[in-house]
Amino acid sequence: MAYIISEECILCGACQLQCPSLAISEGESRYVIDPEKCTDCGSCAEICPVAAPQPKK
Repeated sequence: MAYIISEECILCGACQLQCPSLAISEGESRYVIDPEKCTDCGSCAEICPVAAPQPKK
């Protein structure tokens, strides 16, 4: 199950730098996660200061 980044994202870029699978890129209003590359490791959620990355439901 891939993660998604919620509207809480403040575009700080911490998640992108932390992602070992390079699945995160900058979008227009928040960072986005490519579900094909996401390995569900949770590194993005651990580093995010506003808890924007969440497991996709």
